[in-house]
Amino acid sequence: MTVQAKLAAARDDLADREGVLVAFSGGVDSSVVAAIAHDALGDDAVACTARSETLPAAELDDARRVAEEIGIRYEEVTFSELDSEAFRRNDDERCYHCRTMRLSAMFEKATDLGVPIVCDGTTASDPGEGHRPGLRAVDELDAYSPLLEHGITKDEVREIAREYDLSVADKPSMACLSSRIPTGLEVTEERLTRVEKAEQLLRTWGFEQFRVRDHDGLARIEVGEAELEAALDPDFVRTVREHVADLGFDHVTLDLHGYRTGSVSLAEDAADGPVEADVLDADYPTD
Repeated sequence: MTVQAKLAAARDDLADREGVLVAFSGGVDSSVVAAIAHDALGDDAVACTARSETLPAAELDDARRVAEEIGIRYEEVTFSELDSEAFRRNDDERCYHCRTMRLSAMFEKATDLGVPIVCDGTTASDPGEGHRPGLRAVDELDAYSPLLEHGITKDEVREIAREYDLSVADKPSMACLSSRIPTGLEVTEERLTRVEKAEQLLRTWGFEQFRVRDHDGLARIEVGEAELEAALDPDFVRTVREHVADLGFDHVTLDLHGYRTGSVSLAEDAADGPVEADVLDADYPTD
């Protein structure tokens, strides 16, 4: 089936609904669902963003901007993952607890608005990407995933985003801030805040694909391969040395492997060789 046929099927599917609330992050997947829903249902489609400590302020601003760009009704809900001991524990089920709380807040908002269905941006590519406990929460809460239902893959999502002329069509994926903290290390507001501020520094310098991993006081910076040379610029290194350490990190390093999804554990990174070969120190201990 062509991408156009899949898009038409998803649009017709949503047009048959009385109304939908889209769990909306402003990323490309949920933005495409929101665009299709708005196309199909007009004012009976709502995009809703969940505000919490794990959502960077820049991403919230982006979500608001993209919702306006699409023209869809927009709402926000506020909750805190840090209220959950199971989430703070940060084991390999963290994403399950996060997704459960986030979607539960969406269902409550949908009920308040009289909207019968909550949609999310799960694509047809997601179930095959290894351990994804968050998808179990989608199933348990019975959220509807139109991209998954109609076989729309991640690459096809970007193609559809370009057809809708969405500004996020080529936006890199952006997981929540808690993904920067290694499994087993408690998620705290302090760690989330310093990661967000460190990543804002990289964003200010023009980096597009990056992460700052918080290894209990060691900041490990990852950037996309195309941006690695820029990360080695002496002026940038001086800025990192002067500012990132001020956020509460004891060491700052640049990972010479570059940006990798799920690369949050230095112990795991060391499986193929010593950690010292993988990172470049940009600072000395601040104490």
